[in-house]
Amino acid sequence: MMDMREFTLDPEKSLTLTCREYRPEGDPVGILQVIHGLGEHQGRYVSFARFLAENGFAVYTSDLPGHGPAAAETGSLGRFPRGGWLQAAEGQHALLERAKELWPGKPVFLFGHSMGSFLARSCLILWPGGLQGCILCGTGHLARPLVAAGSAAAEVTAKLRGEDNVSEFLRKMAFGSYNQRIPEAASPNAWICRDEAVVAAYDADPLCGLTPSSGLIREMMRGIRLITDPAKQKRMDPELPVLFISGEEDPVGEYGAGVRRALESFRKAGMKRAELRLYPGDRHELINELDRDAVWGDILAWLKAHE
Repeated sequence: MMDMREFTLDPEKSLTLTCREYRPEGDPVGILQVIHGLGEHQGRYVSFARFLAENGFAVYTSDLPGHGPAAAETGSLGRFPRGGWLQAAEGQHALLERAKELWPGKPVFLFGHSMGSFLARSCLILWPGGLQGCILCGTGHLARPLVAAGSAAAEVTAKLRGEDNVSEFLRKMAFGSYNQRIPEAASPNAWICRDEAVVAAYDADPLCGLTPSSGLIREMMRGIRLITDPAKQKRMDPELPVLFISGEEDPVGEYGAGVRRALESFRKAGMKRAELRLYPGDRHELINELDRDAVWGDILAWLKAHE
């Protein structure tokens, strides 16, 4: 048995987070905070969170700025304000601190998927310490020149056309090639996973697959610039256990190559306990893949091994 409740968190005047807590029956064995990816929302993590809660973990999720029902209601879906990357990271840090207050002394873990993994990596740099472990799912590691070029393109577009402008050019630059290794893809979002039912639900969800604004792309590129800076990476806690997980057919991780670069960058930064697990045949959303039961089991086993 488990209990789920929704609540709001106001880490600062300009940011209100819509959050969920999945509380296990009895005292939790640990805390896991989940950060979702670009163009989705926390509602897609219900089954995963329930599985972990049923196995003893208190799980916390939230909708990132520009995502979820609240953003749709205010007309801000797909938008980040200037400085929005740091604001989003601060919101996740505030939620993590709230969870720690609720369960003092419990081991705390962070799980970030896709853009959420970039935010998790930002948190490791900005607030080192205080975690028992971190899982980075569906992440990547762009070369610094590519990050600089993407940042410049988004900055110029935002200045010329406005922060909230939706740029087809930027969308194609960021995501346009993701289906290229899928012959006769039935959906433009086939790259997310092999489960056609999951892809169909994603396609039908008005809160998913949004085209990000120029401002959001610019802020995400700034975040990627932060997490790929070797000097800033050295701020991370070198003793922190970090697990990279990715599908071998995930275009965000460049089919394994980008994830391996991310792992190597962590090791160069002095992270002694970083490891990688690649799943053959799997695409971007590991926790929604055809072999998700095995993936969930691996995640749970890793968490329990590092309590």
